[in-house]
Amino acid sequence: MCTCTYPDASHIKVINNKSVPLNDKEATTYRRLIGRLIYLTNTRPDISFSMNHLSQFISKPTYQHHQAVMCVLRYLKNAPKTGIFLHSQTLIQLKAYSDFDWATCSETRKSITGFSVYLGESLISWKSKKQQTISRSSSEAKYQALAATTCKIQ
Repeated sequence: MCTCTYPDASHIKVINNKSVPLNDKEATTYRRLIGRLIYLTNTRPDISFSMNHLSQFISKPTYQHHQAVMCVLRYLKNAPKTGIFLHSQTLIQLKAYSDFDWATCSETRKSITGFSVYLGESLISWKSKKQQTISRSSSEAKYQALAATTCKIQ
């Protein structure tokens, strides 16, 4: 049972053979829930990393994945006023922040890129995604993250 003070699902390192899979009805419910939560990331960027991680397992969800989704739901219930706030009076200045996590995926060894773009004080774009290629060093993963951020800004 998680405390659900933040929507983190990164602690789930699942090797598909060691977890108990959901039955067909539960798997369908899991897929629908993931789809709805992915849609919710349009206004709740705080859950985008968890949804990115949990959506990778929609083909063979397990009870461990289901528990993580329930934790995200409990987090959303406990933090209803968290979300995007668009300021009406602020300096129009474009700012971007980028980060990466080198070789995070235990199965593919791919890195994860994350970035956020602000116009003044308002968040206008964000993304958390597994990189397409395997980086040989943390410098290479950082370069790919910065390139993705720059492409989004352009």
